[in-house]
Amino acid sequence: MRRAGCCAVAEATAAAPLAVLTAGAAGAAYLYTTDPHQSGQFLPPCPFHLVTGLLCPACGGTRMVYDLMHGHLAQAWADNRLLLLAAPFALALLARWSWEGLRGRRWSPRLGRRTQAAILVTAVVWTVARNLVGP
Repeated sequence: MRRAGCCAVAEATAAAPLAVLTAGAAGAAYLYTTDPHQSGQFLPPCPFHLVTGLLCPACGGTRMVYDLMHGHLAQAWADNRLLLLAAPFALALLARWSWEGLRGRRWSPRLGRRTQAAILVTAVVWTVARNLVGP
C-alpha cells in the first residue's frame, strides 16, 4: 500500500513539469513553422506594448526563439539581448524542476531578496534602455 502512495506522489509532482514541457514543445513546433518577422501571423501580441506602445523586457522573445530554432544567433541577439542571456538560466531551472518532479520530489527555486531585487532592477533598466535607444 505504501508503494502505491509513493507512486501517486511521484505522478503528481511530475505532472506540472511534464505539462509545461509538453506545452512548450507544442508551442515550439508551431513557432518553428510560423515566422513572427512576417505580419499577419497568428501569434499573441505583447499586452504591455499594446497598452503603452513601449517595449517590455520580453518584447522580441518570440522572434528570438524563432531565430534560435533556425540557427540565426545574430538575429536572436538583435531581437532581445537580455532574454537571450537569461534563457540558459531559465532552461536550467526548468530542467531541475522536471528532474525533481520525475524523481517524485517537489522543488521550487529559492531566490533571496537581493537576487529578486537584482532581477527587478535589471528588467527595469533594460526596459528603459531599449525604449530610449530603440530596438
